[in-house]
Amino acid sequence: MTDEREVVFGSTSGGGGAGAASANMADLVNPVAGVFDDVVPEPGSPKPDPILIASNVMKTFGGLTAVDVEHLEIQRGAITALIGPNGAGKTTFFNLLTGFDDMDRGRVTLDGDVITKVPPHRLAKRGMVRTFQLTKALSRMKVIDNMKLGATPQRGESFWVSLVTSLWSGQEAEVEAKADALLDRFNMTHMRDEFAGTMSGGQRKLIEMARALMTDPKLVMLDEPMAGVNPALTQSLLGHVKGLRAEGRTVIFVEHDMDVVRDISDWVVVMAEGQIIAEGTPDHISANTDVIDAYLGKHHDSDLFDDEVVAAVLDDEVTAAALDGDDDAAAAIVRELSEEVRQEEDGP
Repeated sequence: MTDEREVVFGSTSGGGGAGAASANMADLVNPVAGVFDDVVPEPGSPKPDPILIASNVMKTFGGLTAVDVEHLEIQRGAITALIGPNGAGKTTFFNLLTGFDDMDRGRVTLDGDVITKVPPHRLAKRGMVRTFQLTKALSRMKVIDNMKLGATPQRGESFWVSLVTSLWSGQEAEVEAKADALLDRFNMTHMRDEFAGTMSGGQRKLIEMARALMTDPKLVMLDEPMAGVNPALTQSLLGHVKGLRAEGRTVIFVEHDMDVVRDISDWVVVMAEGQIIAEGTPDHISANTDVIDAYLGKHHDSDLFDDEVVAAVLDDEVTAAALDGDDDAAAAIVRELSEEVRQEEDGP
């Protein structure tokens, strides 16, 4: 069994070990440093050692083409960010890769094996797991039980085997010990016997990531892991993602926070209108005119990772008010925009 406590970030009573995580992230070795030096930064570029390959993947909803990816290779052992404007097809593409949605056409391979129509639970057994943008904790079960559910395969899941305690009790003890070790690693031991429904959003993100590791995965796919997480826990999550890479695992994650993308990504894949429009290192992507145009439009000559420019994309008026120090005006504009969005979602 893999030692799940190989990479440890400090502990805090609030969970996550944010303070020590920031200090220890710098100590983690990047095992794929230099791997992308000879990779051409363009869509569909071949990688030295791809673990996942997607070809001609398409998904339509009625007359709308949500995903149309010609070719994508994911480098083994690296952290790859999948970014793009809202509605670019990122989560849908995630769902197609992980078997939660059926593609209209296409081919996906994991370590050379075709997994195009393999259901998610079988992919988990093959070492490919994912988390969700909205956490999936079972709120009326204790945290430790949520963790134990992630282990596969479990002998006690067979009806006939479950009738004979001696056939599964030993494995059950091993699973619980592994869950406790992961809770300790993620500094969530204090929540062990609490109901999952009592956790904060950030703590649920930590638990979901920890539960994904119960399968000893080789490929971890994270859908907006930092969304809705306070800054302190964000630093902890960043540390844990880098820890996955330090262990030799491959990570693919969807993210909107450009600072996060720049901080932890080895390679960035950009989607827009269902297609991959660019690939490259964070530095390449920040200077790519196609990406800047997709994100920024009229701010075409600006740095994609510049905080002021990103704010301007959301709304120029909010940016101007914030830069002028008028927080009340900025807040009022945000409330007005939020109301407009709600009205559009509710429809006529």
